[in-house]
This record gives sequence, C-alpha cells and structure tokens, in this order.
Amino acid sequence: MEVEVKLLLMLKYFGVYINDNGGNCEIYEGGREIIVGDEYCGVDESEGEIANLQWGANEWLEKEHEDLKEKVRKMLVMAPSKSLQKLDLINTIQLLGGAYHFENEIEESLRNIYNSYEEWIGEIDESDLHVVALSFRLLRQQGFYVSSDVFRKFTNDQGNYNKALIRDIHGLLCLYEAGYFRVHDEKILDEAVNFTTTHLKIMLPKLSNSLSMQINNALKYPINKAVARIATRKYISFYQKDKSSDQVLLNFATLDFNILQKMHKRELCDITRWWKELNLAKALPFIRDRVVELYSWSLGVYFEPQYKLARKILTKAFCFVSITDDIYDTYGTLYELTLLTNAIERWNIDAAQELPSYMKLYYTALLDVYTEAEKDLAKENKSFRVNYAILAKKKLVRAYFQEAKWYHGKKVPTMEEYMKNGIQSSSIPYLCTASLLGMGIEATEEAYDWIANEPPILIASAITGRLSNDIVSHEREIERGDVTGVQCYMNEYGVTKEEANVEIKKIILNCWKDLNRQCLKPTRVPRFLLMPVLNLARMCQFVYTDEDAYTFSKNNYRDVVFMVLVDPIKA
Repeated sequence: MEVEVKLLLMLKYFGVYINDNGGNCEIYEGGREIIVGDEYCGVDESEGEIANLQWGANEWLEKEHEDLKEKVRKMLVMAPSKSLQKLDLINTIQLLGGAYHFENEIEESLRNIYNSYEEWIGEIDESDLHVVALSFRLLRQQGFYVSSDVFRKFTNDQGNYNKALIRDIHGLLCLYEAGYFRVHDEKILDEAVNFTTTHLKIMLPKLSNSLSMQINNALKYPINKAVARIATRKYISFYQKDKSSDQVLLNFATLDFNILQKMHKRELCDITRWWKELNLAKALPFIRDRVVELYSWSLGVYFEPQYKLARKILTKAFCFVSITDDIYDTYGTLYELTLLTNAIERWNIDAAQELPSYMKLYYTALLDVYTEAEKDLAKENKSFRVNYAILAKKKLVRAYFQEAKWYHGKKVPTMEEYMKNGIQSSSIPYLCTASLLGMGIEATEEAYDWIANEPPILIASAITGRLSNDIVSHEREIERGDVTGVQCYMNEYGVTKEEANVEIKKIILNCWKDLNRQCLKPTRVPRFLLMPVLNLARMCQFVYTDEDAYTFSKNNYRDVVFMVLVDPIKA
C-alpha cells in the first residue's frame, strides 16, 4: 500500500494537461507549453523549469526508483535457475522496458540455460508449448543459437502443427513470437508464423477485450520488429489490466518510463530550439518540417540515458538527411544538384560560393553541424569519427544524385541497378555511421571500418528500409515521375503492382532472416553496436507499415509521439 501511495504522488508530479483549442492541440506540463499544432515544441528557459526535466532533479524520486530497481533485481536473482518462473520474469521485465537495468543478470541467466539447453529442454513436458517457445525466443533474442527442431514435437507426420495447440492461446502467442526469430532454411518456423497468425486471427472475436487488443497489436508488431519505447508504452498499458500482474514490476516500469520520458522531453526541447534557431524550415519552405518525428526516430535507435549525446547528434543527422532528400527529390534542378553534389564532395565552405542562395543556406548549416559534432567529440579524443560520417554522407548524396539523374532522364533502371544504389539511398548506411558518433569508447576505429565495409546486417537493414518505403510511397512517386523498386520490378518482370509487392515483401522477409542470423553469437563486433543497425530496420518497418507515416506524419504518427514523448503513464 505504501508503494502505491508513493507512486500516485509521483504520477501527480508528472501531470500533463491538454486543452483542445479549436483543433490546435495545446499541451501543458506545469503550465508550460510543450507542443502546439503537432510540430512546435517550446520551453520556458527558467532554470527551475529546466532542472525539473533533468534526471537528477528530484532526489526522492531517484531514491524510490532505485529502491524499486533493487527489489526487481532481487526477484530476478532469487528466481530458481532454469525455471519457468525465471523465464517469465525475464520476459516481463523486457516487455516492460526495464531490461537495460539488468543486462548482466539476464545474460547470465540465459547463458546458464543455453549451456545445458538440450538436456533441459528434453525434460520439458512435450505438451508445454509455452515453455518451449518462450525459452527459444528469449535465447535467440539474446543472440544464442538454439535449433528450431525443438518444435518438431508439436507437429504431425506431415510436418503440420497439431490442431490441438489452438486451445493454448498463450502458447500459440509464444510460438508466433518465436517464429519471427527465424533464419534461412527454417521451414518449421515459417510454418509456425503461418499457423499461429491464421488461428490467432480466428480467435480474436472470442477473446476478452484486453487480450484481444494485446494479440491484435502483436499481429501487427511482433516483438522482433517492434520499436522499443512504443512497444514498452503499449505493454505497460496491457500489463496494468492484467489481474495477475506483479505490483512491484508495474510500479518500477511506470516510474522508469516516466523518468525517461522527462529526460527525452528535455532533449526534444533542446533539439527543437536548435531547429528553430537554424530557421531552415522557413528559409526552405519546400522541406518537410519534422524535427519532433526525427527525434522519435533517434529514440527508436537508442533510448537509454547514456546515449544522450548520441541522440542529439543523430537527430541532427536525421534532419539533414530529410532536407537533402527533399532538395534532390522534389526541388533542385539537375544543374543545381550537380553543383551541390560537387560542393559536398569538396566539403569546404569555399564551395558554397558556387551554389544558388537556397543551397548556400543548407550547405553552410550542414558543415556547421559537423563542425559542432567534431568539437563535442574532440573533448574525448573521438573527433576521428566525424571523417567516417562525412564519407558516408558523400555516398548518400551520390545515391540521391543518381536517382535525380534517372528522374530527369526519364529512365527506369534494372532492379539490380536500383537496389545497388538503393542500399545507399535508403540512408541506412549513413545513419548507422552517424549513430556511432556519440556512443562510448566502444565505437572504435575498427567498428567504423566494419560499418564502412557494409557488412551483411547493414545491407539487410538498408534493403528493408528502401523497399518498405517504396511499397507505401509507390503511387505518389509514380505521379511525380520518380522511380521506385516496385516500378523497377514491374518493368523488368512484366508483372502487376500487386504481384511486384508480393515479391518485394519476400525480399524484405529474407532480409529479416539475414538480420536475425547476423545477431547470433559469435558476432564480429560487440552486440550493442549491432542494435542501431537492427533498430533502424525496425523503425522503417514501423513508419512504413501502412503508409509513409513520416511524410504524412499528422496521421497515426502524431498519436505515437504523444504516447511516447508527451503523455506520462498514470496509475
């Protein structure tokens, strides 16, 4: 009861008030305007208001957070090794978004299971789909390879899953989630996804409202493709309605989410102030003004407190990717784009003199961002990283320029030509390079060389991003005369748009199998360096699920921004 009372007091501290002002949504926190009209983020400059948004501002709050964290840690350590209780606890902590506090404990627990997995799994009741599927998914998710043959006990002589399994809704959901960690040549997991998807959809109308919502969300956003903060926010809501939920876990997850949200909100306000002072949105009215959405992309790459500088640098990189794309894709003439491409290749302020006035503004601001990043990183002897990012930026611009030449020349390239260029034009190789700029000492020159050599995981992430975007933006791009992967496939193979989409989705599926494979141990670089690459693919899948939610961000994306960055979780 004492913990619940304290939690209610904490949530009052996080209060947000919303006023619907003639269709223009005004959001206030402690009387301070946060967002107006979806895109503006302002902040009172007073020291007191700024301090209230910082992680260390409230000692009592920090103490309560630390006390709850230690209680969760004790639960994790005390749970019997290799037990279903331990697996369920790890799973719940991960879904509630708190796993980053207990990385060592979770790694040790799962490694213990992995080291004796065959013996341990052989002792499990062959009818217990929940345990088998959950342990398989948690181990694969942690990077431990275990064979998918473990699921053969749930199939008949024809290799089909037993229909009796549909009576176990939780086991079915576990099998569904496990299936998305498949790699190539795992037909039993391909069949698992098909089998569970079919039967979960059939069962939806028969389930309670809460369980139905949870499964419906899983069908759209399986765990392996989910964006961390969005998934956490949704799962906490589901967990609040679960009568069997553990109050300590729920209280810790709620407080942890709200504290992080405060920190992220502070960062967003800083970034928004920088963006407004830059004034490019007004000077270049043809560009997409999406700084809030682009910060949410950075959150999708890494949300943890230690990546504050990394998010700042990456969000600025995202902003200039968006501006560059708009210049090359919608506004610049081929002659102007030739000048800009040459200037970026030179990477020297003197090159600005040869540019049209609007490009000078962009080019000068672009170089300034890199100069600022270099100064920030020089304090820790990391300025060498900027050179890698500049080289990656040049590759991105060359790809944009190639697309512009296709457009102006009215040429439809072959699918092979398009995809070779599309790996770069996806912006994923550049963004992965930029994502390492503000990370810790682990982002070494060797790590940058690894990214620069375009490893398989990077290629898979880039293709996923490129083709996911192409599928939802095809109609709009064709109207403008631009080239998409869908059009290239249709042109080369003589198929309809619908047939091309089916085949392109197969390519994306295979890329996810590559992504899964490349995250399995042993890996060439530390696992946490793989996560930005994987998370960028996840963000692309989320943003381009039903539409281009970035370009048309006032639709569903607005709700996501409010959920993750504005509205705290209430008891």
